[in-house]
Amino acid sequence: MSASRTERLLGCCGALVGVLVTGFLCTWLAGPAASTPMLIAPLGASAVLLFAVPGSPLAQPWSIIGGNTVSALVGVTCAQWIGDPLLAAPLAAALAIGAMFALRCLHPPGGAIALTAVLGGPAVTAAKYGFVLSPVALNSAVLMLAAIAFNNATRRPYPHAQQVSRSNPHETADRNPTERLGIRTEDLDAVMRDYHAVLDVSRDDLDELVQKAEMHAYRRRFGEITCADVMSRDVVAVQFGTPLAEAWRLLRRHDIRALPVLDPARRVIGMVSDVDFMRNAELDHFEGLGARFRQSIRRLTTVHAERPEVVGQIMPRTIRTVAETTHVAELVPLMADAGFRHVPVVDGHRRLSGIISQSDLIAALYRGGLNSEEAGEQRKAA
Repeated sequence: MSASRTERLLGCCGALVGVLVTGFLCTWLAGPAASTPMLIAPLGASAVLLFAVPGSPLAQPWSIIGGNTVSALVGVTCAQWIGDPLLAAPLAAALAIGAMFALRCLHPPGGAIALTAVLGGPAVTAAKYGFVLSPVALNSAVLMLAAIAFNNATRRPYPHAQQVSRSNPHETADRNPTERLGIRTEDLDAVMRDYHAVLDVSRDDLDELVQKAEMHAYRRRFGEITCADVMSRDVVAVQFGTPLAEAWRLLRRHDIRALPVLDPARRVIGMVSDVDFMRNAELDHFEGLGARFRQSIRRLTTVHAERPEVVGQIMPRTIRTVAETTHVAELVPLMADAGFRHVPVVDGHRRLSGIISQSDLIAALYRGGLNSEEAGEQRKAA
């Protein structure tokens, strides 16, 4: 299994911290009556999933809580109703798997917990259904909380959030441009249904892997074309306190649609576009449009003004930038699907290096396609 050295180290450290915290906390909650650490052996297998592969569908909170608890419930029931352990144990494992499938909380350690409920010895048998709550449910809950804290502290999002559906930014019924050709989400759904086996990967993760594979294939075919190769370097920019009228004059003079907003160190803090000006002017009606717009950008003479006066007051609070070394193919989802018309390019210190527009991207992809065709013809000729 491929994993970076960092991921392997985080998996080991996470299991150490998670199991240690779970053992100490559950033993403390049990009080002086606990003669041994309040841990169950299958929890080690849960730790592998939660800390080594936290993105797995089998490692999500409902999987560990629901899977372990329902498996313990099934195991205790089998132990109580079936006297022969050799019959009760396999039946408990089988029924636990069926219950986890039905409740959509499949968690492999649940099978071991079902067997533990049957074969765990006199102490487990005597606890009866109390075994389900403590230690099983308690151990599972504490370990899950430890996984949430550790994984997010180490910048590995957990629980693993499903990707938000990429809606059309224009709010029309058309698909996003990148979804009109190639593999679609319904294609992945159909393949996963026809696979007839459990995949330890979500549809969203599979979709992301396919997109990244397509990106690598594009880079191999068209070569390394970075943002630094195609960006506009002589960028017209403004600062937070630039008056709206001055910013508007810059847009018209240079026939451009957006201006990066910089701080004194030339770090990008925002973008202001013609759309932001239109939105600020509240031009929802055609009547008096020109006069209303001129009034919206005219500098006020009063000290207190409810109406914005400077660029920083109308620019969006979120900004998306790319590095100089970013491949131009990675801009396609941003500009085609997310609706960005301009993307600032920054250096290693987040200072503005250039800007890429949709026309720059089209030209880069066109030139890359021509170069690819020329290279193919040269190979054929050779």
